[in-house]
Amino acid sequence: MNYSLFPIGVVHSPFKEKFGIPRQPLLVPQAKATLELLVPYNSVDVVTELEGFSHIWLTFIFHQTMRDRWQPRVRPPRLGGNRRVGVFASRSPFRPNPIGLSVVALDGISNQDGKVELLLSGVDILDGTPVLDIKPYLPYVDSIPDAKSGYASEPPQASKSVWFSKKAETQLHQRDGGVELKQLIVKLLEFDPRPAYKNKPQPDRIYGMRLYDVDLRWRVMDDEVEVVELAPVEAI
Repeated sequence: MNYSLFPIGVVHSPFKEKFGIPRQPLLVPQAKATLELLVPYNSVDVVTELEGFSHIWLTFIFHQTMRDRWQPRVRPPRLGGNRRVGVFASRSPFRPNPIGLSVVALDGISNQDGKVELLLSGVDILDGTPVLDIKPYLPYVDSIPDAKSGYASEPPQASKSVWFSKKAETQLHQRDGGVELKQLIVKLLEFDPRPAYKNKPQPDRIYGMRLYDVDLRWRVMDDEVEVVELAPVEAI
């Protein structure tokens, strides 16, 4: 039996590629995004009283992994990338049905010029992601204090200290919103977004990820991360 699903909205986030996105929602509160509701769902009627909730559930499509083959066993980053578990015991995007689920903070609702947008933070979602559904987060049923969480029994801990080169600091000062961008970069890199099997120091290697309209470049040295530069995307 087949079912047809239609996006009700699309996420606009700072994450332009899969590499570097936080591995779980709410780990990086500074990661802000908007959810634009699409026709015919772009009406204030569909979000009436939603502003009374601090958090919402988003059901979405892993649209950039739909062409990849799913696997019955995957390697979660929490296990160092060296141990395989069943795909249904993971949050891997490579699933039989590429459906994702995230709880995010709802910071507000905008209704301007006929466009209804939800203002979000703590997102772990790729820019352009199609959203299938929105539901309010209910603490009394969605939070279970004595629940067991298997191999992910504790939240991931920041493992790196982050500092900025003189060039990167100058580039931050030259742009609007540089303070907020710096806070976002620090929180992202503290958790070391590299694959777990590549966590050995390679001080000569430069890593990069698209973030908003810049190419963020950094290097890892033991327990430190140096932000090398924020190159404009147009210059790449």
